[in-house]
Amino acid sequence: MADDLKYGYKGAEPTQSFGNNTGVFDPNDINNLIADNKWTTFGQLELISTQTISTTTSFMDFKESDGTFDTSYNVHFLTVNNFKPATDGANLMMRFYESGVLETASVYQFAYQYGSVTGTFGDSKSTSIGYLRATSGIGNFGREVGHSYSYLYNLSDSAKYSFQTFHSSYTNQTPDTFFMFGSGVLPQASTVDGIRLQPTTGDIDEVSVSLYGIRYS
Repeated sequence: MADDLKYGYKGAEPTQSFGNNTGVFDPNDINNLIADNKWTTFGQLELISTQTISTTTSFMDFKESDGTFDTSYNVHFLTVNNFKPATDGANLMMRFYESGVLETASVYQFAYQYGSVTGTFGDSKSTSIGYLRATSGIGNFGREVGHSYSYLYNLSDSAKYSFQTFHSSYTNQTPDTFFMFGSGVLPQASTVDGIRLQPTTGDIDEVSVSLYGIRYS
């Protein structure tokens, strides 16, 4: 499109901003506006950071203070790929930093359901526990690993509780393959500015985790 017809206008171009796009756009216009964060697309995933562990480590942090966490989003999306614990049967815990202070007390609540390839089904729940789950009960032999994704709501809103919805698939030490899904909450109105992932016992052998923000959700 010729410069004097950019956004479908001849002469002065209108000001473009998220939620206020004016004109007729060709693909190049749209790509340029996306690059400038000015194109209106509600609910788009925006990568904040990805961290990968390939040598034994005790935990992984995503924190506002080092740029791996961003409090400007109302909804976050966390993916866990190929989690392998150093200790058989370890869960991967998720804990929140509240204004820079890690909450480790038994104040979290969750309710998850699970099923296995053997036909076993059940639930795991607590109204007083020190973490939410990011994966569950992974074996550490060969390729026994766990994967999950979590939507996290209201983390940065100091007037609301912080909620999780969670889906996971994993292989335990038997080895049997399981699924798990459910929800959790930190029932405290606080500003969450970080996340810690840590096994319930032992260390992390390997994992890759990505944290996204969902824009204008």
